[in-house]
Amino acid sequence: MDSERHEATPRRTALVTGANKGLGKEISRQLAALGMSVLLTARDEELGRAAAAELAAEGGDIRFARLDVTEEKSVRSVAELVDGFFGRLDILVNNAGVSGVVRGEPLPFDEISVETLRSTLETNFVGAFALTQALLPALRTAGGRVVNVTSALATFARTTGSGPAGRADLIPYCASKVALNMTSVLLADQLRDSGVTVCSVSPGYVATDMNNFAGTKTVRDGARTVVRFATAASDELPDRAFITEEGVAPW
Repeated sequence: MDSERHEATPRRTALVTGANKGLGKEISRQLAALGMSVLLTARDEELGRAAAAELAAEGGDIRFARLDVTEEKSVRSVAELVDGFFGRLDILVNNAGVSGVVRGEPLPFDEISVETLRSTLETNFVGAFALTQALLPALRTAGGRVVNVTSALATFARTTGSGPAGRADLIPYCASKVALNMTSVLLADQLRDSGVTVCSVSPGYVATDMNNFAGTKTVRDGARTVVRFATAASDELPDRAFITEEGVAPW
C-alpha cells in the first residue's frame, strides 16, 4: 500500500473494491471529494496504480492496494494493511464483480457452464463475504458502513417474464446478487447493536464495460447513488437493506 500511516487522522476512511475503472473508480473519486482517505483496490496492479495516481492528482487522498477478492491471502493482506495504516474503516464498498455473461448471442440454459456459475459466485458473493468478514474488526472500531453494490435484476419482480432480464445466461449474475442481498439483510440484523450498518445498493443500469456500455445511466450518476447511501446517517437508511436508485427495492 502506498504512503505511510496517518497519525491521529481526523479523516474518515473508505475502501472500494474493483476500483481501477468504471463505477468503482468513480465511487472512489466521489468519496475522496468528500474529504475521505480512500483505499482504491483492484486485482490488476498496473491499472489500479494508474487509477489511484490519476485521482490523487485531482487532489484526493487516494492510495492503492492490490486485492483479488477470490484469493484468501490477498483478502487477509488488505485487512492487515487497513489495520496497520488506518486502524479503522468507516466505509467498505464491495463493488468488484463480473457479469458471467459471454459476449454475443445469449446462451441457452444447457450451454451455461458450471465453471461460469462457480466463478461468478466466487467473485460477486463469496469474495464480498470474505472481505467483509476480514474487515469487520476495523468496521466495528469506526461504527462503519458496508455497501454491497447490487442490481435491481436481483429481484423476482425484475427477473420474471420476457425481455433481457429473463435471459438464461444471466442466472450466474442474478444468483450471485440475490445471495449478496440476502447476506446484507441478515448481516444488517446481526450487526444492529454493533454500530456497523449494512445495505445493498443498486446504482441503476450504468454504462460500463460489464454491459458493453449499453447502460442508460452515466458512471457519475450511478456512483452518486452508491455514495449517497454509503455516507447517509444510519437513521436515514431504509429499514430494509436492499435499495435501488428509486428507493427500497421490491422483492
